[in-house]
Amino acid sequence: MSLKGKTLFISGGSRGIGLAIALRAARDGANVTIAAKTDTPHPKLPGTIHTAAEQIEKAGGKALPALCDIREEAQVAEAVAKTAERFGGIDICVNNASAIQLTGTLETDMKRYDLMHQINTRGTFLVSKICIPHLRLASNPHILNLAPPLDMKAKWFKGHVAYTMAKFGMSMCTLGMSAEFASAGIAVNSLWPLTAIDTAAVRNLLGGETVAAMSRSPEIMADAAHAILTRPSREATGNFYIDEEVLRAEGVTDFSKYAPDARGALAGDFFVPDEVFARTETKVTGLF
Repeated sequence: MSLKGKTLFISGGSRGIGLAIALRAARDGANVTIAAKTDTPHPKLPGTIHTAAEQIEKAGGKALPALCDIREEAQVAEAVAKTAERFGGIDICVNNASAIQLTGTLETDMKRYDLMHQINTRGTFLVSKICIPHLRLASNPHILNLAPPLDMKAKWFKGHVAYTMAKFGMSMCTLGMSAEFASAGIAVNSLWPLTAIDTAAVRNLLGGETVAAMSRSPEIMADAAHAILTRPSREATGNFYIDEEVLRAEGVTDFSKYAPDARGALAGDFFVPDEVFARTETKVTGLF
């Protein structure tokens, strides 16, 4: 149950959930490439590829900061090639990079529409495509998309159809590629949180401090990702995992450490199917 010596290629991992996944792997002694656009400090967002690399090294892993816009095929190809050259291959691809704007049809300009689809759907497809030749050579290869279950209810489209289409495009990559590459032994899965996660997106776009106080830390997603990525790839593919359910299956019963300051119900996340909320032991509110 260790990622020691494994190499992870993580898109958009300079902060938030992607960084948390990187640090959890680093504690095992993994090699991690952080492929993201933030090369210099952002005025409103924490972290750069370089600060992330420093944290990975301090946690016990080896890091490669790769300046990479996943909309650009040549940049992705170069980052993947450098990763394979530096670490001798790639075992795991984590498609974490994502863009969000929760606006209705008439309020969504096409520039933002294109951005969401280029990063979410196209970016996931592209990064996976370029990593797969290397994953074919790995002993326990995984692709993990931070994407929701395909719950095709109108309520998930109403109000932000452009974002939902782009996010579900990532989920369709999971559905299709898991079947396409099953014979090659490459696991392709999605992971999504039961509750809101305290990230820059929540604080800046989805309710600020109020919702952040009703959210869990990114570490719950990191621990769930670790559990998935250490499973045999031929035995765990094509799944749309929910973080809490993954950890309960691993024997975790106390989730308080992921939201130690929360009072009352936590905020349920977008796209979580009603039946998942119905069977959970965690008290959540339908804020989203």
